[in-house]
Amino acid sequence: MHMDLIITDYMAISMFLAFIVLIFTGYPVAWTLAGLAIVYSAISVALGAYTDLLDNTFYAIDWGYTSSIIDRNWAVMESWVLVALPMFVFMGLFLDKSGIARELMENFARLLGRVRGGLAVAVAIIGIVLAASTGIIGASVVLLTLLGVPVMLDAGYKKSFAVGTVCAVGTLGILIPPSIMLVLMADRLAISVGDLFMGAMIPGLMLGLIYIVFILIWSRLRSGVAPSMHDVAPLELGDVVQILGSMVPPVLLIFSVLGSIFFGIATPTEASGVGALCTVFLAAFKGRLTFTVLKDVSMETMKTTGFIFAIVFGATAFSLVFRGLGGDELIKGILHSAPVSPNAVVISVLLLTFVLGFFLDWLEITLIVLPLVGPAIAGLGFDLVWFAILFAICLQTSFITPPVGPALFYAQGVMPTSVSLPDIYRGIIPFVFLQLIALALVFKFPSLALWLPSIAY
Repeated sequence: MHMDLIITDYMAISMFLAFIVLIFTGYPVAWTLAGLAIVYSAISVALGAYTDLLDNTFYAIDWGYTSSIIDRNWAVMESWVLVALPMFVFMGLFLDKSGIARELMENFARLLGRVRGGLAVAVAIIGIVLAASTGIIGASVVLLTLLGVPVMLDAGYKKSFAVGTVCAVGTLGILIPPSIMLVLMADRLAISVGDLFMGAMIPGLMLGLIYIVFILIWSRLRSGVAPSMHDVAPLELGDVVQILGSMVPPVLLIFSVLGSIFFGIATPTEASGVGALCTVFLAAFKGRLTFTVLKDVSMETMKTTGFIFAIVFGATAFSLVFRGLGGDELIKGILHSAPVSPNAVVISVLLLTFVLGFFLDWLEITLIVLPLVGPAIAGLGFDLVWFAILFAICLQTSFITPPVGPALFYAQGVMPTSVSLPDIYRGIIPFVFLQLIALALVFKFPSLALWLPSIAY
């Protein structure tokens, strides 16, 4: 087909800008993406008919091209990788109902209560355990807020410090596997989910450790921020055994999911089914398995999965039309022709992602931006697993950066009335900088993301 590259370039740019603008209208993202695909297909067909009358040329997109959206979405539904999504969602929601996290919080509060910042460290450790067990941000943030904030406030913790800790730690599930974001990233970039899970393990745990170190140091420097608890009874041998015993169920769950993947026993999709079944057994063991709980978790899993797949369908339609207009080649050409080094190109993409995170949800950025910049980054010679981990860490900031940051609103919905939204905003500021430090470390030392996948097989 003969194409007027100037017109298609303008159409591709205006299509992307229209998506950014329409996001702020509050209209459902899935329908926005699909609607733009239809509108720009119609515009392209109309221009094609007009240019055909003038000089017997054809335009880039016709309805025949656009109809291939059906085949693309059919391929999405057949994707074995995406089968893991509802299983991981089910696993996270059922673990929330099992009472494991509440038991861990009570035990770690007894273990670390006498240490300055000890309660915040306990919240961080439980957040890491939840992240490696569920990967569901909403459930983790709400659970940590309900369990941790009242205890920390009663112990005299500064409000902004307490709420900033739970919001930041609760987002670790998007980076530490199993993570639904990593599953979607692997699908969009056509790379191995197992490699991406293994690549994210060290950076995710490193970020959790950075949080803990910051909490301990800041508590020492600012004594009024996170005082120690003096009314905690001294630990006895039986208490230590009880605390270690409370760690067994989540450790077994983590090993059943991640261990089966890392040791090559199961694929990530198969492991997600194992994890979902294990959480049902854990709930039964804790006496929490009832028909009502099973029904509620199943319904919530269906709603969450439906929401995700609706956006996946819309993003597939949007990406197909955008690609037909030459948008991906335009972006690739801009990145490759930029008068800067390849590293500067990656930094520019990450900076753009960071800024978009203030206004867009991680799902839209993953489904729209990542497939557009991924091939261009691979063309510059970079490893896509490494870039995907950088992208994931950068996207993690979108959960706690206003005005959109979903973790902030998850927490606000169940926060004690004494905590205001400005308290939450002040509390997350240092943790955003900590995430950027982790991003810089993975950028400077790629082996943090690439070493584990390189030795796994």
